[in-house]
Amino acid sequence: MTYTTNEMMTVAAARRLKNGSVCFVGIGLPSKAANLARLTSSPDVVLIYESGPIGAKPSVLPLSIGDGELAETADTVVPTGEIFRYWLQGGRIDVGFLGAAQVDRFGNINTTVVGDYHQPKVRLPGAGGAPEIAGSAKSVLIILKQSARSFVDKLDFITSVGHGEGGDSRKRLGLPGAGPVGIITDLCIMEPEAETHEFVVTALHPGVTREQVIAATGWAIRFAENVENTAEPTDVELTALRDLEARTAAAHGQAPGEA
Repeated sequence: MTYTTNEMMTVAAARRLKNGSVCFVGIGLPSKAANLARLTSSPDVVLIYESGPIGAKPSVLPLSIGDGELAETADTVVPTGEIFRYWLQGGRIDVGFLGAAQVDRFGNINTTVVGDYHQPKVRLPGAGGAPEIAGSAKSVLIILKQSARSFVDKLDFITSVGHGEGGDSRKRLGLPGAGPVGIITDLCIMEPEAETHEFVVTALHPGVTREQVIAATGWAIRFAENVENTAEPTDVELTALRDLEARTAAAHGQAPGEA
């Protein structure tokens, strides 16, 4: 089966979610990847959303954290305060799955503004629970399409801290957990170096060149000593993803490509 770069990105992200893990899911691309994982490689993953659903198993992708599909398919629903205090701050979240408008070389995220905060070019959706997820989850995965506008040398605003200024910055800030452990894009997979915590390319998606990645990154991106090739999506993965998108489009009155 042929596939798009967006499908490759979603599949690659879904593969990173281990079966049986407890995952705090963001809306949008993170939710799509997490639910694809649940439908394929990780059927026992526990998906938690900010509004309180625990063990959500939506048949279609939610429009927001308030989408009734999440509560209706969850094992249980608890108050939002309990999600953050007991589950997240209590160290019970294995993976925080986040999107971003901008990300830097140390996995810090901007979802607040593009441009000056007081006179922004674009006012973004904002923080939501992302800062707490990035700060308290045992590990964090980030998924977004790659371009020089989104992978920037300096964030316009730091909404959620990843590895701060690099090195032991996160530890000095007193943040628990490993922080971001992977950035998955439509071109490649990046992981932080052990000492510097700067993200470097560890895998290229099929057909993608180093030159393409360099052109789509706003800093001097580096490559790991041994860069792997991402395995192509399987027919099972693509079928599950496309069926999920088709159900979502039908439920929300969208064209198939908008799901």
